[in-house]
Amino acid sequence: MNKLSAYDIVRNPVVTEKSTMASEHNQVVFDVAIDANKTDIKAAVEQLFSVKVKAVNTLVRKGKVKRFRGKVGTRNDVKKAVVTLVDGQSIDISTGL
Repeated sequence: MNKLSAYDIVRNPVVTEKSTMASEHNQVVFDVAIDANKTDIKAAVEQLFSVKVKAVNTLVRKGKVKRFRGKVGTRNDVKKAVVTLVDGQSIDISTGL
């Protein structure tokens, strides 16, 4: 996997109150590509941040149905990955790559 595909898999970190609470347990939450699997996500995070990944859990948030000027549309589905790091490892998402 080259750098470009690693950046295509891991889109951006999720910074919410819930993901900040998860960081206390060595977990980091990322938005990832919808077609990425757990092994791709693990390899991309290890390559981009130089850390060891213990586990990857994924979930797909379905897009909402919204209306704009009477027209019905749907938002895109979003896939999230909760990455658990090995003890002693950490990722500082506030700094850029």
